[in-house]
Amino acid sequence: MDALELVLLYDYYGGLLTQRMQECFEMRYNQDLSLGEIGQILGISRQGVHDNLSRAEALLRNMEEKTGCVRRDRSCRKAVRSILEAARPLLTHPDENVSAPAQKILSIARELEE
Repeated sequence: MDALELVLLYDYYGGLLTQRMQECFEMRYNQDLSLGEIGQILGISRQGVHDNLSRAEALLRNMEEKTGCVRRDRSCRKAVRSILEAARPLLTHPDENVSAPAQKILSIARELEE
C-alpha cells in the first residue's frame, strides 16, 4: 500500500489511533520526517517510531478491511461523476419534461459531491 493510500485511510480512521501513533504518522507522512528525526522530536528510539508506524498502518488497513468506508466512498464518488456526465447533455434537451428533471438530478448529484 502506498503512502497516498495510507494518508487517505488516516483521514478516515486516524482518530482511532493512539496519540503517539498519530504523532508518528503525521510527522512521517505529512511532514516527511525520517524515523530518526521523529524519534528525536518525540524522545523515543528510531525502532520505537518504526513500531508505532507499523502498528498504526496495520490498524488503518484493518479498519478499512472491516468497514470498507474508503472503498464505499470512492465507489459513490465514481457513481456521482457518472450521473453528472449522463445528466449534463439532457439539460439542453428541447422538451422541458427532460431538461427540468435533468437539472434536478444535477443539483442532487452536486450535493452528493460535497
